[in-house]
Amino acid sequence: MSPSKSVYHFNSAIVREPSRSVVDGLRAEERGSPTYEAVKAEHDAYIAVLRTAGVEVTVLPALESFPDSIFVEDPALVFTEGAILLRPGAASRSGEAAELAPTLRDMFGTVLDLPVGFADGGDILPTPKGVMIGLSARTDRAGAEALIGCLDKLGHKAELVATPEGVLHFKTACSLLDDETMLSTARLARSGVFKDYKQIIIPEGEEPAANALRINDILMVPSAYPRSLEFLDKHGYKVIPVATTQIEMIDAGLSCMSLRWYRDGN
Repeated sequence: MSPSKSVYHFNSAIVREPSRSVVDGLRAEERGSPTYEAVKAEHDAYIAVLRTAGVEVTVLPALESFPDSIFVEDPALVFTEGAILLRPGAASRSGEAAELAPTLRDMFGTVLDLPVGFADGGDILPTPKGVMIGLSARTDRAGAEALIGCLDKLGHKAELVATPEGVLHFKTACSLLDDETMLSTARLARSGVFKDYKQIIIPEGEEPAANALRINDILMVPSAYPRSLEFLDKHGYKVIPVATTQIEMIDAGLSCMSLRWYRDGN
């Protein structure tokens, strides 16, 4: 990454169209069932916001054999310096990295493979001070430690942190707002993991809004959480509400649906 670029400065992204099988996506708890048409509408709106933010979006075709493949962030990591193919912790997603590999090898000069263990991109939070890797039900210690080695090869330092019990992914409960500030649920904030940052705590009862997504000068925030939208607007962020009610039924949020990086030379 260029020294002048923040970790939320992006000009490139990869997304994947939802499959019709997306309605069978994984879920830790029952929140109802999405429809393909409604997920597609949310995804289309999401792509439109990325483009509005100045990001060139590569849209990959749907994969019917992988219901969760719309969530491209889990099987890979991307940086200016290269990409890492991960090993998702859910058995039904184990083939998704191989499906992404040709695209990543075409776009990046360096593509590394996580050699052992399991790691989901939803547990991995790049920050100005390094990459946080949350241990969870989907990211085990072997995978996280192997990932530290891969990140080191790309010039990024990393640290292991704890994801609260019962929270699917680390980024389910947090997101980076700017170079100095984290958005977090109260529960995760109490753990002390963000002691080196300013913290903005999500209002009680609106915890899913913690998975916001900062892209360049805008902040994408789930639209169903009015107190969080107002709160972040008052803090001076350029908030864009984005519907996530359908993808939340299958354990997902805003960060899951794209791989984002700054491509030098764009």
